[in-house]
Amino acid sequence: MTWQQWLVQASDRLTASPNPRLDAEMLLGQVAGIGRARLLAFGDTLLDEAHCTQLENLLKRRVRGEPLAYITGEWEFWSLPLRVSTDTIIPRPDTECLVEQALYLMLPTKAEVLDLGTGTGAIMLALASERPSWRLTGVDINLGAITLAYDNAVSLGVTNVLFLCGNWFKPLRFQATRYSLIVSNPPYIDADDSHLNQGDIYFEPKSALVADNHGIADIAAICRDSGKYLQYRGWLVLEHGWQQGAEVRALLAQAGFIHITTVRDYGDNERVSLGQWVHS
Repeated sequence: MTWQQWLVQASDRLTASPNPRLDAEMLLGQVAGIGRARLLAFGDTLLDEAHCTQLENLLKRRVRGEPLAYITGEWEFWSLPLRVSTDTIIPRPDTECLVEQALYLMLPTKAEVLDLGTGTGAIMLALASERPSWRLTGVDINLGAITLAYDNAVSLGVTNVLFLCGNWFKPLRFQATRYSLIVSNPPYIDADDSHLNQGDIYFEPKSALVADNHGIADIAAICRDSGKYLQYRGWLVLEHGWQQGAEVRALLAQAGFIHITTVRDYGDNERVSLGQWVHS
């Protein structure tokens, strides 16, 4: 069987995928160790038996609905190739809106930045790639996520980062650093949300998705405690659910933030809210 023939039959089996051909190309590229352009240019290349077996196993996983990111072990965010695993959620394009807002802020040249719930390290590594003079710290309660984020930093050659394992601010209780910026994409989905049983999200770790109090508990805790760790005129930037904008703005105001605003994502949904800390 040639590459082209395999792509055709694999695409026919991936009927539930929104883009069967792309899925098939990514799986074949993973096994063959080449990019999509080469696949298209050399479609007459024959597959050997070992590759056919590997592809069949991967294809079965995708047909069952498992996310491509978990099957290939890699996903792109902010044009950065990141390793992913089932210890972390899969970085999503809309989270790039958070990165954009952080980069728009007028921060010190050598800003101290904290990423809460860092996961793959996607947000902080994107920021580090754009601002190499910043010093960034990522915190996650999952040791597997911390290990993965560290590996991603090493793979990308990013050195201006530090990773700590623990729940939100707990690993920082005995250090004196105050941050110019705190960013977070925390869990914000209600445990009863039906979307948790659909698509890619079904396979992702619920601990990184679901929060108490209808999805708002972790956001509320971050808003409440961030002031203890922010510099004067520092910023808190949060991703949240598309219907949570008003509630997050209220939480920021209650916590003492000013200049509060919410930014819409690429689907025109309220997705990122931020506020400035002006207390000493």
